[in-house]
Amino acid sequence: MASDRSRNWVRKQGADQTKSSFPELFFDLVFVFALIQLSHALASDFSSTAAIESLLLIFAIWWVWINTTWVTNLLDTDKDPVRLLLFGLMFGGILLAIAIPEAFGTQGPVFAVVYSAMQVGRSVFTLYAFRGVNQASFLTFLRITLWMLVSSVFWIAGALEVRTALWSLALLIEYASPAVRYYVPGMGKSARETLDVSGEHMAERCALFVIICLGETILTSGRNAAEHMGGDLTFAVFCSAFLSTGFMWWIYFHHGQEKAADKAEATSEPESVALNLFTYGHLPIVAGIIIAAVGQDLSLSHASEESTPKEALAILGGPALFLIGNIWVKLVAAREMPVSHIVGLVLLVMVALLLPITDNYHIQMFATAVLFVVALWEYMALRRIRAVL
Repeated sequence: MASDRSRNWVRKQGADQTKSSFPELFFDLVFVFALIQLSHALASDFSSTAAIESLLLIFAIWWVWINTTWVTNLLDTDKDPVRLLLFGLMFGGILLAIAIPEAFGTQGPVFAVVYSAMQVGRSVFTLYAFRGVNQASFLTFLRITLWMLVSSVFWIAGALEVRTALWSLALLIEYASPAVRYYVPGMGKSARETLDVSGEHMAERCALFVIICLGETILTSGRNAAEHMGGDLTFAVFCSAFLSTGFMWWIYFHHGQEKAADKAEATSEPESVALNLFTYGHLPIVAGIIIAAVGQDLSLSHASEESTPKEALAILGGPALFLIGNIWVKLVAAREMPVSHIVGLVLLVMVALLLPITDNYHIQMFATAVLFVVALWEYMALRRIRAVL
């Protein structure tokens, strides 16, 4: 046991883990590249098949990142072995990002093997970190490791045959595992609240990932605008795309993110709240921003063309998913239904009805206007609340 105590890489009780560490921020850089690869691949081929495949890749990339965030929340990133773990995961993340454009083609085996190695390897490392230090957490990560091993079978098998079906099943296994508390026959479920989660740290990490996604949106629209500056509508569409990104930032950060952080830190069930608020709740937010970036890319590339259902789905579907994610987060954090977001969703559906008679330029403008209405509504509502208090 003496050796176990000297090998204590677990975050200490009371340690300041509310701020993201430099190794974590360094790790995040890989995902800028991954998100650019995702949005570029989807914008270049927005067919129904490609959209489904890209959605699976978004789920996979998010699951790698959020599970790593759980581990860095629990472990001390100032310890050299934990930093080495992050550097190893960074290298794996780069390989994943490189494989993204051909993940459903020639690079499928690379993506599957690297993804499985990252998920299983990180879980085994954390399992070892808790050995002899915290028995309850050790058993939880033993179950997590077993679930990851099962899903990796389907990842690797899917690289060989019926890829979409088997990879969908692998993701279903992984996403379902926390909901059933990593039930394992013969071991049962993990006990509730066995992990010493810092809610404030989780909130900051997810907020930083949202910023990364928004930053990728600006990079994508800026690159595309530079390629089409000769077009008559390019500048107007770029301004609209930039404003959309700004309004999404405002909707998420002006009030909702603060509420999520307060809820995660004040709750008596930090593990359960973190799971609902961040692991699941932020997925539609992240996916919505990525798809919005694709929509902006398409509106810049084909501004004056009559909008097709697929293009409108990206331009309007991204903001819609983003609003749905924010509704989820605000319901969990404050138990209040943001009426402005519901109105925003209704307005986006109404804009979709204009599809047969308008072009991508106007669809993008209408989408931006809807986000502006939601952001302004939230701002005015919060001002009234603060004036009363």
